[in-house]
Amino acid sequence: MQVYEAPLRDMKFVLHELHNDDGFGNLEALAEFTPDLVDAVLEEAAKVAQEVLLPLNRSGDIEGCRLENGVVRTPKGFKEAYDMFREGGWCALASDPEWGGQGLPEALNKLTEEMICSSNLSFSLYPGLTHGATTAIEGYASDELKQAYLPKMVEGTWSGTMCLTEPHCGTDLGMLRTRAFPQGDDSYKISGAKIFISAGEHDLTENIIHLVLARLPDAPEGVKGISLFLVPKYVPKEDGTPGPSNGVSVAAIEHKMGLKASATCQLNFDDSIGWLVGKPNKGMEAMFKMMNTERVSVGIQGLGVGEAAYQSAVWYAKERVQGRSLSGVKNPGGAADPIIVHPDVRRMLMTARAYNEGSRAVGAWVSRALDAEKHATDPAVKARAEDFIALMTPVVKALFTDCGYESANLAVQVYGGHGYIAESGVEQFVRDARIAMIYEGTNGIQALDLVGRKMPAHAGRYLRSFFHPVSDFIEANKADETFGKMIEGLEKAFGALQLSTGTIAQKGMKDPEEAGAAATDYLRLLGLVAMGYTFAKAALIAKARLDEGTEDTAFYTAKIGTARFFFDRLLPQATAAFLAIKSGKASMMALDVDMF
Repeated sequence: MQVYEAPLRDMKFVLHELHNDDGFGNLEALAEFTPDLVDAVLEEAAKVAQEVLLPLNRSGDIEGCRLENGVVRTPKGFKEAYDMFREGGWCALASDPEWGGQGLPEALNKLTEEMICSSNLSFSLYPGLTHGATTAIEGYASDELKQAYLPKMVEGTWSGTMCLTEPHCGTDLGMLRTRAFPQGDDSYKISGAKIFISAGEHDLTENIIHLVLARLPDAPEGVKGISLFLVPKYVPKEDGTPGPSNGVSVAAIEHKMGLKASATCQLNFDDSIGWLVGKPNKGMEAMFKMMNTERVSVGIQGLGVGEAAYQSAVWYAKERVQGRSLSGVKNPGGAADPIIVHPDVRRMLMTARAYNEGSRAVGAWVSRALDAEKHATDPAVKARAEDFIALMTPVVKALFTDCGYESANLAVQVYGGHGYIAESGVEQFVRDARIAMIYEGTNGIQALDLVGRKMPAHAGRYLRSFFHPVSDFIEANKADETFGKMIEGLEKAFGALQLSTGTIAQKGMKDPEEAGAAATDYLRLLGLVAMGYTFAKAALIAKARLDEGTEDTAFYTAKIGTARFFFDRLLPQATAAFLAIKSGKASMMALDVDMF
């Protein structure tokens, strides 16, 4: 059974209590968003997620999208839900007020995204991709394009996509073949084929605005010759309403493992009229503005599915009776005890819980940096926020989606045979979560980005934005009477991260394959240390609240319990990651290709 109730109490904790000392908060531009206002938005978002989107999740998965006469039809109820979502202003939540947005903090927006992803991941892609597209247009398009497209996209009347992948090339965009031909004015004709385009065609909005990577006739080879173009499905008329069709057609929709209610399309562009976004041959810069926004959001997708899977597993573990507790009967009136009494079931539930709470805490930290990057008036704060975001974006994308997928698999395991069959609904979480580890750059690509670009950038400056607060926290709290052992565990994991950084830097300079071999383990190590840091902070705050005599005893007690589990059972992965990194590439690269 798919069970979901928005974890509002934990969301309010990470927003209002956990990160108050991170140096990114107290932004004057966001002063009007008081805790009461923020909480009210969260509570309304929870109602939308639980009452409107969750009931469509399984039915949408069963029905899926279908292609009829060149038009993609979304599952029953999706159009009505989208209209309600748009009319409620949810599409415009974090967008700039200049274009009709509400300008809410990203720290709040990302928690709202989590709720939408938990309740209906397929639905989340339609407004989510549009928000990413508006980010690129706002940052790089001409004023004329902004005025023509942003208001309707921010409103949600029009939607957006990103069109990168082609049949013959995926991540290696330097190989793309889509062409753009100048028309003598400020427009271009775009021709080519794109695949795996999420929300590339659907019936939810009156127009779809595609951001398309293509080559100009005189473009240099490789990624240095790629430009970005805005290509609408319908060319707007002078009054701003959709006009004639623009040569964008759907060749097929993909039959996927999961996300069946999200239309993933093969698109053809046949002399489609488009306009340049950014400078010629500099399209990757503009597209990466969108992609980096989407990578953080994809991490939130992993967290969202992980939370829904965890809650569904908890419900089942309390309902399902089987066997007796090893410490004595807990349900004397029944033939067996609920399976939640068994240690191994608790292991699975606590693992998912800890990954969710750790991801939420780290995600909130990064989101506060996103707000500081945009709104801080102190140049030092803005610069530190930019460094932190650059470092943590691949970690959020890869670690959160890895953990979300693991949590979904654990939910199936808790259900046993009932999890493997479709009727329970939890196998959908596994299928839906799997793509998040692949799109927007596979998790292996994120790890390579971390060790190849982010780690050495500016002589390690990005790393200092993370290392310094963690080191300061350890020094200030390792003598704590209650949590000294926990802080000691964090210190050891942090030491492993520092040693791993040095090892990769030393070996990688001589042999790039050494850095590549270490990348995935290094990303997980850094992410685990980040989670450990936030859990240790959370435990100290919870202890202080309990000592003050809070009425919310259960929440803070559980927070400390979850933190202890993380340090006892999950943070030891840091040692394994360090040992793997230290071993080098030798055994990984030993076999000749023909031996596989």
